[in-house]
Amino acid sequence: MIDQRTAPYAATILRVSLGILFLAHAGLKLFFFTPAGTAQFFGSLGLPGFLAYIVIAVELIGGIALILGYHARVAALALIPILLGAVVTVHGPAGFFFTNPGGGWEFLALWIAGLAAVALLGEGAYAVTRRGL
Repeated sequence: MIDQRTAPYAATILRVSLGILFLAHAGLKLFFFTPAGTAQFFGSLGLPGFLAYIVIAVELIGGIALILGYHARVAALALIPILLGAVVTVHGPAGFFFTNPGGGWEFLALWIAGLAAVALLGEGAYAVTRRGL
């Protein structure tokens, strides 16, 4: 049974935590790797370089939307393909465990599960929008 008194706060904790993770990853691409460096890395994977700029933008916008609780269900669903792309292109070949050389897809699987939970739960408490889809 779900505790209706505390569930909205649990959804908020999950939503905000995931949003912070996306902002951190976007920040890594912006300030450490740089957008041009990220585009070059995407190119080394056989992906078009411009896709890096789209990924950075989606991570930024999606992360902010999750933190604010602005259409969190839509934001969560929009962010899942970014992580699936990371699994297929970078982390999948390294195996499951994130401690493997090259980092496996274990962490990304948990992240995707968290986003799926937000998509099912909705915004939770303290959200800009309260109804979701």
